[in-house]
Amino acid sequence: MLHHTFQLIFLNYFSMAGSTKNHFISSMLLLGLLIMATLDSTVAQVGVCYGRNGNGLPSNPSQVVALYNQNNIRRMRIYDPDQPTLQALSGSNIELILDVPNPDLENLASNQANANTWVQNNVQNYPNVRFRYIAVGNEVSPVRPETSQYVNFVLPALQNIYNAISAASLGNQIKVSTAVDTRVLGNAYPPADGVFRSDVNDYLNPIIGFLANTDAPLLVNIYPYFSYIDDPSNIPLEYALFTSDGIVVPGGVRYQNLFYATLDAMYAALEKSGGSNVVIVVSESGWPSAGFPVATVENSRLYNTNLLQRVRDGTPKRPGRAIETYVFSMLDEDQKSPEIEKNFGIFLANGQPKYPISF
Repeated sequence: MLHHTFQLIFLNYFSMAGSTKNHFISSMLLLGLLIMATLDSTVAQVGVCYGRNGNGLPSNPSQVVALYNQNNIRRMRIYDPDQPTLQALSGSNIELILDVPNPDLENLASNQANANTWVQNNVQNYPNVRFRYIAVGNEVSPVRPETSQYVNFVLPALQNIYNAISAASLGNQIKVSTAVDTRVLGNAYPPADGVFRSDVNDYLNPIIGFLANTDAPLLVNIYPYFSYIDDPSNIPLEYALFTSDGIVVPGGVRYQNLFYATLDAMYAALEKSGGSNVVIVVSESGWPSAGFPVATVENSRLYNTNLLQRVRDGTPKRPGRAIETYVFSMLDEDQKSPEIEKNFGIFLANGQPKYPISF
């Protein structure tokens, strides 16, 4: 249909007078821009997280960058500003989420000069790296004993990194955010009743306000695998793997999979906390291939291949809006902790694929 329409348009073009042709060309350029904007909002750009906590991994990050390019993976997340990785990404055209590791938050929160130095060393020194987001902390939460000690540092570190990015005239290119997990939800069912836990509100609400004011997304790590193994008697495996016909939740909305339901619960909670204009980027999602119940190569393949398809479509709450998503992870990492995190790679540690997958 679109091809036929353009045929008619350009046949008419050759019958036009000169001044009319000029007006026509201007109109067509505008139409082209509108079409590209529409396509961009409906085609998901999927990235993959690259961690380095393992034995037998490629010794040179340039090998990993080549693996991304060979598999048409156009976005990456890394969890610290590793200089060899940043050098390997230079000129690659791969867009990047760069994390500030949790132990560095206190230093960056303490004063603006430290944040300025961090941005200079890890961002400005790499002008040919396509930085997309700076993730200031990962899964910091007052209800997580392993990260609660960082709670007071996230917001001031966010503000200082944002100021440094803005001072470097990079504010239009790079958004500054933080990553949370779904344990911040106090209720997730039905998704429309999603709400944050009362004991995280004092922590999250100012961050949500910051994101809303700076037009930055909230990064959220979503793992239907963990939801399933926590409650297998009430969550069908097929619902977690995207292979279910779906369920109708109270209110009459049909949810085909747990990923959509969880994401919409997060959106509902955001709205209740003043973040109705804040977009969610799924900064991690995946399924392990070994070591634990239902952690098999086949289930990992099913989850990740279905995830790549489903993020194109949007959720019931936000239909037709592609979901920017990062698969966890690129490679198996046998030094990860806890044990379950060692086998999330879509590739083995040596870069060999576990199963066919197309990005």
